[in-house]
Amino acid sequence: MVTEVETPREMILGAQPSKDEILRQVAEQNVKFINLQFTDVMGIVKSVTIPATIFDHIIDGGQWIDGSSIAGFTRIAESDMYLQPDLSTFRVIPWERGEFTTARVICWVYSPNGDPFPGDPRGVLLRQLERLAALGYTYKVGPELEFFLFTKENGDIAPLPHDRGGYFDLSTDLAGTVRKDMVSALADMGIDVEASHHEVAIGQHEIDFEYGDAIPTSDRAVSFKYILKAIAQKHGLHATFMPKPLEGVNGSGMHCHQSFGFIDTGKNAFVDESDPYGLSKVAKHFIAGQLAHARGLCGVIAPLVNSYRRLVPGFEAPVYVAWARTNRSALIRVPAIRGGNTAATRIELRCPDPSCNPYLAFAAMLAAGIDGIEKETPLPEPVEENLYHFTDEDLKRRNIPTLPATLGEAVAAMEADEVIRAALGDHVFERLTEAQLAEWGEFRRHVSSWERDRYLEVY
Repeated sequence: MVTEVETPREMILGAQPSKDEILRQVAEQNVKFINLQFTDVMGIVKSVTIPATIFDHIIDGGQWIDGSSIAGFTRIAESDMYLQPDLSTFRVIPWERGEFTTARVICWVYSPNGDPFPGDPRGVLLRQLERLAALGYTYKVGPELEFFLFTKENGDIAPLPHDRGGYFDLSTDLAGTVRKDMVSALADMGIDVEASHHEVAIGQHEIDFEYGDAIPTSDRAVSFKYILKAIAQKHGLHATFMPKPLEGVNGSGMHCHQSFGFIDTGKNAFVDESDPYGLSKVAKHFIAGQLAHARGLCGVIAPLVNSYRRLVPGFEAPVYVAWARTNRSALIRVPAIRGGNTAATRIELRCPDPSCNPYLAFAAMLAAGIDGIEKETPLPEPVEENLYHFTDEDLKRRNIPTLPATLGEAVAAMEADEVIRAALGDHVFERLTEAQLAEWGEFRRHVSSWERDRYLEVY
């Protein structure tokens, strides 16, 4: 008897529900409409809504779309493409139950000839995971997305924090109730929450969901943002994942915990109990790769002009390219594990922010780490001192680089990094940098109130 061998793609994506199973859910839950979702290069969710009555045909043949008007997709001359639903992502949207009960399913994007569309961010991540699978590993991630809740006045967003709480404060105002409502909605969408709490700045919050394989976790991260926005709106508030919405307080990060599993055993490949940090050789080379490509990574993981308002000293955001264990001023740290549970060994990259496209962010982060593994890049010594107290001379003496200070600098670093460019692919890289350089150019032409206040009378 011939035994079928799983392809790397099947190993990465896992078991998929059958068409009949999904159509049974559609009927049982009285679903009337289905949103076929995907993201553009900047990570913005796009959707095509179809009647549930034709979903069986869409499962078989896909849904044709015109990609020419979607950021980072195609030009008019090459606009046709189609969406193919990933049935494992089918969920009924909890706040759209009722007369017009609506579900969503996340899709792969294909070119007319049946090839994966190179501008599909989900496909970009899959390519890197297939590279890693060839080395014998799986990639697990756990992003921690911070966000602000702002008030709304006459339908307009007012940049005023909704509460006066601080880090881990037990809030007695509406914010605590809103977070609980958000957690319930996330659970209804298949996202298991581990904890929720108030963050450092007033009006700032964090809800942490389960750690897991890279593609499902990216799906959760994308869904997380629009779910929280929908629930906040229900309460008359606005949830924003803008990296630095308020001056003088902490910005919002998306710290990313990462580890490898062995494909054959599932055990944590980052563990070496004989090492002082508990890290295996592959983990150390992975960290070294991310440090080596940290500046080139920034254009993907901190993609906006506003991202570089957050990446400044003094507000717990890392700006120095170093690693450590407990030192939160370092770019990468090795979090403590509870009760000697070495299976939980992981590393935490602290510079991404929640405005990034999770698919592209994880793809670029993984490519940087794989490069370190393949080249056996040596890991620098850890820096356990507070890097914010280092002088320029200290940084130079210890050979500690800094992250880019502006989006323009970040794009230039990304353009010079062949590993990051290759990970994104020419199509995504060109469209992403085109959008970013347009934004950077517009920002450079803008004259702010700060400049007028500072210079108008003096000069």
